[in-house]
Amino acid sequence: MKAFTEFSLSEPMQRAIQALGFEEATPIQEQTITLGLQGHDVIGQAPTGTGKTAAFGIPLIERAKENRGTTQALVVTPTRELAIQVSEELNKLAQFCRISSLPVYGGQDIVRQIRALKKHPEIIVGTPGRLLDHVRRRTLRLGTLTAVVLDEADEMLNMGFIEDITAILRETPTDRQTMLFSATIPRPIEELAQKFMRDPQLIRVAPKQVTAANTDQFFVEVPEHKKFDILCNLLDMHGPASAIVFGRTKRRAAELCEALNTRGYSADALHGDLTQPQRDSVMKQFRSGAIEILTATDVAARGLDISDVTHVYNFDVPQDPESYVHRIGRTGRAGRTGTAISFVTSRELSQIRLIERLTRRAIKRLPMPTITEALVGQQQATVERIQNAVGEDRLNNEYRPIAEELLDQTDSITIVAAALRLLTKEPNKTPVTITAERPQRAKGTGPKARKGFGARSSGKRSAYGNKGRRG
Repeated sequence: MKAFTEFSLSEPMQRAIQALGFEEATPIQEQTITLGLQGHDVIGQAPTGTGKTAAFGIPLIERAKENRGTTQALVVTPTRELAIQVSEELNKLAQFCRISSLPVYGGQDIVRQIRALKKHPEIIVGTPGRLLDHVRRRTLRLGTLTAVVLDEADEMLNMGFIEDITAILRETPTDRQTMLFSATIPRPIEELAQKFMRDPQLIRVAPKQVTAANTDQFFVEVPEHKKFDILCNLLDMHGPASAIVFGRTKRRAAELCEALNTRGYSADALHGDLTQPQRDSVMKQFRSGAIEILTATDVAARGLDISDVTHVYNFDVPQDPESYVHRIGRTGRAGRTGTAISFVTSRELSQIRLIERLTRRAIKRLPMPTITEALVGQQQATVERIQNAVGEDRLNNEYRPIAEELLDQTDSITIVAAALRLLTKEPNKTPVTITAERPQRAKGTGPKARKGFGARSSGKRSAYGNKGRRG
């Protein structure tokens, strides 16, 4: 896959992408961004959750003119919830340039919308019914548009919006750029494209992977500030011989590595700032067992072929379902079983449900483990280590005489208890600092901005297209 740094994007856009935690383009983004920047009409056939908003949003913002005083792009969505989400995501992508996006949808005070429209935002995102209402009132004029996006076109067709969309498109300039995205391309959508698009480039993206059958998948709902302590409790309970902890950004992976080492775990980091010799050194130590935990970003871990990883922990929810599949695919390989656990804040629960739908696999909820459970887990791991060592020949020759001497002085139960105490790695609660990656407020939405698309997760995000009420 292509890194966002490889696209010919402006400095403000690159800053926004970095702030959002985007590193690697999804397949629909990789193909659409280049064509969109060149001004081509595009038909993108891709399922929900593949990153469509950034795919069309980046070209829209890059091609928009700052301070032009006119509305230049229109995004039409099937539901008010999706309109809000897409608008917020576009504002985040445009946070370092003077371009704003306004959501327009049914159910909101129309007088308030009219006042906002008089400010001529560069991009408007709306539902067909309310957009057409404004067009007919002449409070929205579409003659200045240079681009139109139809998002989730098949859903708008199913909701009976095809006539409204047709009426809206007739009000736009014929030389505009048009991008249409749909999970399926039924005949009415084909006819719409033939009538209103100019030599569109067709992009088809389908999920290429399914989640591994040998991997047990779980999620833990946990506040952001408790994530690291819960991670440590799980590590103590599971005692993984080889585990990968995925973070959203390079900074996150580095901080997690440092914090884990502070708590006494054996960890190293793998991220994009490492040179190839450094990367090779980290991987050599991880494969040999010299380090037990690898903290990594999606980009750095892509292509890793390690057959004995027992656990994957998603410290941050991934950008899209394909990234999730890639991450948990690092475990449960070569016929072995594996465990994948994702840490989810309350605002990210819908993303887990979306991943379940698209991967057709249930992700079970785990309760937050306590420090007591972590200690019990460590004690059990110590017992297993002792039981595994019982059959070793070295015991008779090197350690039995010492054991017999100890038994002359102390009873066997006390000796075993002392051995368990010394060998058990008790939970370490040394204070550490992990920078919280909270969602940034969407530009131009004010202090009471609604949380939605882009605000659901605190880092890598993509167009998840929630279905909701008709707008």
